[in-house]
This record gives sequence, structure tokens and C-alpha cells, in this order.
Amino acid sequence: MPDYVLAADLGGTNIRVARVSSSGRISHHRRALTPPDGGVAVVDALVSLLEEIPRKGVRALGVDVPGLAYRNGDVWAPNLRGWKRMPLGARLRERLHLPVVVESDRNALVVGEAWKGAARNCRNVIFLAVGTGIGAGILADGRLLRGHGELAGSVGWMAVRDQFLPQYRKTGCLESHAAGPGIGLAARRLLRRDVSAPEVAGLAAKGDRRAQQILERAGYYLGLALANLVSTLNPEMIVLGGGVTEAGDLVLKTARETMMRWAQPIAVRQVRLVRSQLGDAASLLGVARLALDATRKSGHGETARLSARQAELGRARK
Repeated sequence: MPDYVLAADLGGTNIRVARVSSSGRISHHRRALTPPDGGVAVVDALVSLLEEIPRKGVRALGVDVPGLAYRNGDVWAPNLRGWKRMPLGARLRERLHLPVVVESDRNALVVGEAWKGAARNCRNVIFLAVGTGIGAGILADGRLLRGHGELAGSVGWMAVRDQFLPQYRKTGCLESHAAGPGIGLAARRLLRRDVSAPEVAGLAAKGDRRAQQILERAGYYLGLALANLVSTLNPEMIVLGGGVTEAGDLVLKTARETMMRWAQPIAVRQVRLVRSQLGDAASLLGVARLALDATRKSGHGETARLSARQAELGRARK
């Protein structure tokens, strides 16, 4: 009988859960809106969804979150009300009686894509998620790059302009210009009306030159960030995901051309820039893989050791 884990993707808008087998098969998918009140209501909604999934053969739970996941399972998630330091791991262990792995969504994305997506068999991979915000999950020699305070991959704060603007204090420079809200803000300034990033993409597809210029500018800033990542980390692959990447060539072609112009010449010839193969499934598969690794005696590098330690902390508290 195969091993299973429960996997949960906790977002600011939706909660998605599923059961995932050791071979990566997803089943019993459930989805619900994230309670806007935040706090414990979000935990209650997550538990309710998870309790709908059959538990036979389930050995652990993996949850990815839109923010910072500490090694003890606590979470800082700025777009969830009351989640400045939510003890998510401890609460889930107490209610579901399973070992729990809590991980940032960006790290789950890169692990998922490396396990079952475009980056299979790659050991030096970056997943760049460009949507409402911008973040990067980074695998370096097969290990998650976490940083001193678990903040590695916060590339929305990457400096891509030489003039500091007040909004950078809240969202960072790159995110202010290349993420969805930044594109919407640029559209309001140039088009003089309230337009979302998807609506800008629609106008651009119809030939609106000002909308096209907005997307090209976002692609330019994104390309500068890609060049910096390539020159610093020398990845073999960068996987792009998120809503902004669906805007098409006006963003992606410009980003690629800018990356090729600015990056370290040898490193940029070695890297492959691709779109995500897994879409929404990447985070579920990634956090499932981390949870599966945590249940095995012999894991895969630092990812498994950290996850296993997290599970041990949970069992010790029960």
C-alpha cells in the first residue's frame, strides 16, 4: 500500500487541500475561501477541509503559507489578519494528531516543480512567483536556500531602480513595478482609470499601445531581477509562475531579452527560463514532498533534515 500525506496550500484568498501519494498522485482535492476575519478562523477552516479527506495510510501533513514559516511551525503571514506569529504547526498537530511540516509557499513551489514539474532532475533551480507579490524559492545543489532568518528568496525587495520611492518601504522596489498591483498602479497613472493587471493584459492584446508599454516596462524590471539572480546563483533553470506571467510575450519576451543583456555572460547561456508545468498543483506537490521526506529515515539533503526536525518538535510537545 502506498504512503500518503495530506497537503494544504494556504493563501490569502483560497485554501486548497488534497491527499498526495508517495508517487505524487493528487486525490480528494478540496477548496474553500480563506476567512477574511483571519486569526484562528483560518485554522478552523483549514482543519475542516482536511477532516473531509480519508486518513487511511496518511503519515503526515504538509502546509505551505503565504509568508514566513519558522522552523518550529510558527507563521508570519502579513496578508492574513492576526498572523504576526501564528503557532500553526502546534495547533494542527494538536487537532489532527499528525506530524506537521510548515513551509513558505515559495519553497513549496520550487520543490514541487523539481519533483514533478519542469525542473525534474535539476539541482540548482529558482522558482520565481510573480503575482500579487513576488517571491523566489531557491534550490542550491539540491537544498533549499533559506537564509539566516528564513527570508532568502524575498526578491520583491530587489533594487532595480536607483531612485528610492516611499512605496518601496512596504512592498519593495521590484514588487512595486512588476507585480500585479504595481502594474495596476502604473495603469491608473497612464490610462487615468482604475484597471487591474489582467485588464491591462486584455487591453494590450487588443492593441492598446499604452497598455503594451506598461507590460513591457514590468517585463524590463523583471528581466533585471532575473539577470541579478542568474549572475548571483548560476541556476540551471528558472521556472516562472504566477498570474503576471500569463500576460504573455509583452512581459516574458521583454524579461528574457533584458536578462540576456544584463546577466553574467557565461551563466546566462547556461540557464533555461521556462514556464511552470504544474500551475496550482506545484505548491501542493512541493509541500507533500517535504512531508513525505520528513517521514522517511533517509531523506534528501537539508530539506528532509529540517522537516524531520520540525516533526520531532511536534511529537515532543504532544
